[in-house]
Amino acid sequence: MKIYKYVLEITAFLCGAIVMVFELVGSRVLGPYFGTSIFVWTSLIGIILGSLSLGYYLGGKLADKKPSFSNLSLIVLLAAIFIGLTIYTKDSLLLILQSNFADIRFTSIFASLILFLPTSVLLGMVSPYTVKLKMENLNTSGSTVGNLYAISTAGSIFGTFLSGFYLIPKFGTNKLLIILAITLIAVSFLLSIKKYTKIKLSIFAIIITGYFLTGGLSDVFAKTGVIDVDTAYNRIWIYDRVDPRTNKSVKMMGINNENHSSMFLDSDELVNEYTKYYNLAEHFFPDFKKALMFGGAGYSYPKSFLLKYPEATIDVVEIDPMITELAKKYFRLKDDPRLTIYHEDGRVYLNKTQEKYDVIFGDAFTSRYSLPYQLTTQEAIQKKYNILNDNGVVLLNIISAVEGEQSEFLRAEYATYKTIFPQVYLFPVQNPDDGSNVQNVILVALKSPTIPKLKSANLVLNRYLQHLWEKDVVTDLPILTDDYAPVDYYINKTI
Repeated sequence: MKIYKYVLEITAFLCGAIVMVFELVGSRVLGPYFGTSIFVWTSLIGIILGSLSLGYYLGGKLADKKPSFSNLSLIVLLAAIFIGLTIYTKDSLLLILQSNFADIRFTSIFASLILFLPTSVLLGMVSPYTVKLKMENLNTSGSTVGNLYAISTAGSIFGTFLSGFYLIPKFGTNKLLIILAITLIAVSFLLSIKKYTKIKLSIFAIIITGYFLTGGLSDVFAKTGVIDVDTAYNRIWIYDRVDPRTNKSVKMMGINNENHSSMFLDSDELVNEYTKYYNLAEHFFPDFKKALMFGGAGYSYPKSFLLKYPEATIDVVEIDPMITELAKKYFRLKDDPRLTIYHEDGRVYLNKTQEKYDVIFGDAFTSRYSLPYQLTTQEAIQKKYNILNDNGVVLLNIISAVEGEQSEFLRAEYATYKTIFPQVYLFPVQNPDDGSNVQNVILVALKSPTIPKLKSANLVLNRYLQHLWEKDVVTDLPILTDDYAPVDYYINKTI
């Protein structure tokens, strides 16, 4: 058959594609536990590149000793087995690491070594092995090596675009890993039908069963109220639990395993205390009419805003359109003429918008481990200042301490806001007297130079105002800029 004439080229292409799909889906494996910060991507890319290098070396050595299609078939089969093991061990391993180690640099490296090194080494062995099997004439060795590596690289490019644009949002993490394993078993059969046939068929049957069980478990989870969805941007879990403060049932939206939004099942009252502090907008700008919010998630505050301020409008910038669809399906988000939603990166919106606002709310997180740094810099803050009307106000949620080593991100962000806004205030939410406590801190930046009253006749607002941080904030760190913004480094110290 003609296909067997090009079996090595097919192997090189598919294994090259699987390497990149495996790497990209790896970010979804680690993301729910460690976020998607630069530390996680550095660990993932570094370990996989190192593993591939080791694979190239070992593959070349092994090919020189005893090159055969059956041995290459075994290498590919082993790669499929290790992907299968990854599927069934990853969550337990990552939960243990998350619970016992605080430094995400260590945990993401260690997790990447265990989960991704074996498969990546084996896939790295494929290229030199195919070259050895393809080599027929030393006079054309350069062309043979160049052709096969070009084919492998083309496969990697194909896998990159296919996984990012289609496979991950379509199939999710577990099913996609199963598809990769099935593909490798098929390649293994293609390379050698007679060798290890029973083993291949057994593994194939186990993985196929796993594929259908994955779909079945998703249905079971859905029936018990647990929703697990992969989007183009995030891994999202939706589930019900009891709020320990009120003993009332709430629905949670976890994005990359962090609580991003909560909703009482029997009311529209705000669940998370820090979101109530956004209502300080009416103290600092009593007659505001138009607001902008970065970060939608379950749209808990935008929904409350529409009920509380019937004369005002709010625009929400949420990068992930699937999150909005899930909010409509599970969090009672309804279309409203006073609510406009933009599905794009917050910085992109700032760069191009011509709108003007009275209030800007900030609550954009990938996870508590990872912030969109492009919204934290002096350039971004200047753009916020520019689109605010006179007397406009920014209210920004930050998770940090106010003092000590765990406050470095807040101190840098505070100093950066101070370079643009004439007045900046901090309101620690959970414990206003303990600056060393990591908690929600609401940063309030005023465009007006007029010093406001920090007391209110409104008893609720006055209670929030009493959380004002009155001590000096140490500003000993460089301001954040597009050129220099070590946000992930600071956040790692915070957690």
